[in-house]
Amino acid sequence: MQQENDVQHVFLVGAKSLGAYGGYETFVYKLTEHHQNKKNIKYHVACKANGDGYMDETKLEGVTRINDHEFEFHNAHCFKIDVPQIGAAQAIYYDIAALNICCKYIKEHGIKHPIVYIMACRIGPFAAYFHKKIHKLGGRVYLNPDGHEWMRAKWSAPIRKYWKISEQLMVKYCDLAVCDSVNIEKYIHKCYDGKGIRKKNPNTTFIAYGADLTLSKLSDDDEKLTNWYLEKGLTKKEYYLVVGRFVPENSFEVMIREFMCSKSKKDFAIITNVNDKFLNELEEKLHFKSDRRIKFVGTVYDQELLKKIRENAYAYFHGHTVGGTNPSLIEALGSTDLNLLVDVGFNKEVAEDCALYWSRKPGSLAELIDKADNMSNEEIAKLGEKAKKRVAEEYTWDKICSMYAEIFANEN
Repeated sequence: MQQENDVQHVFLVGAKSLGAYGGYETFVYKLTEHHQNKKNIKYHVACKANGDGYMDETKLEGVTRINDHEFEFHNAHCFKIDVPQIGAAQAIYYDIAALNICCKYIKEHGIKHPIVYIMACRIGPFAAYFHKKIHKLGGRVYLNPDGHEWMRAKWSAPIRKYWKISEQLMVKYCDLAVCDSVNIEKYIHKCYDGKGIRKKNPNTTFIAYGADLTLSKLSDDDEKLTNWYLEKGLTKKEYYLVVGRFVPENSFEVMIREFMCSKSKKDFAIITNVNDKFLNELEEKLHFKSDRRIKFVGTVYDQELLKKIRENAYAYFHGHTVGGTNPSLIEALGSTDLNLLVDVGFNKEVAEDCALYWSRKPGSLAELIDKADNMSNEEIAKLGEKAKKRVAEEYTWDKICSMYAEIFANEN
């Protein structure tokens, strides 16, 4: 029988829920799913009880409810936190509240050598306090520094400055930074090696995000798919696709503008959670509603349906300019043959020569769309094979979760 002292308790802080849109949410779902039968790791997962992206466990199968704010899922202990609606500060409140609950739980249950894994660099001014508190409890602090949050266009200048300072402090007060991109790991060392922020180099390791390579269970004539196509006015292999959060740094303006400038007879399907303010700004600039090819088709939470929509796309756009290994890019490489990516280091690191690249300069993407429209089936299939091979070798969830199991097990 497994002794309690042999169990490594890992507290995951920073995801809003399990399995919703978002890299961290997908990561937490997959990590707990792959490790649910591991006797030597016990996960404790913080979730939001209310507000944007909140956890609704009633939509998941296999949940064991403990009370209003606690449940078990994938053999993980999940706890929900009520968050006041205080604008941008609610994310900071959420992380601090989650860490306080973690510390209380560790103390009350006498947990030896816990790992507290914090995702994103939101709470830098409080990093030293929690680092000291967790160390006093015999624990260690791991950090996923995410991408360059301070570069995101949605933030004002003062908030960007906060993010940058917060990142510096989070890197300083962590025992290990787990970077999901080689470029992010290089950036951490370039910025923070021996520059007063820390007397020694930050301790880092690289573990990417994963992707599910299995094909959709849906057939092309499945009613769920055909009804969706009918409702959205789309046809198999006759649409370009993008799936992602509707924010400026994901290049939506560039993609829509360039598609409107292209000669393509195909549609451009945009699967996203529409932000009305940003949408209205784009309409004022681009007048895209006059172009019937541009189709905002809402969100798709059914994973099998989403997978099939990706598989049936003629090509996939990826315009993310901020961040590390992006889950939606890996998923696209694993399911869509032809991928057109914005030319930044993060994307090239992942896709290498398995995709085509465009810059954000006017004309670049429109030219590439026209070129893509004229590619032969053989050329497209060849790129698809290379992309799937790349993902299968480097980005499977089996591989990523095994790497996490190693770094967590080494702590015990």
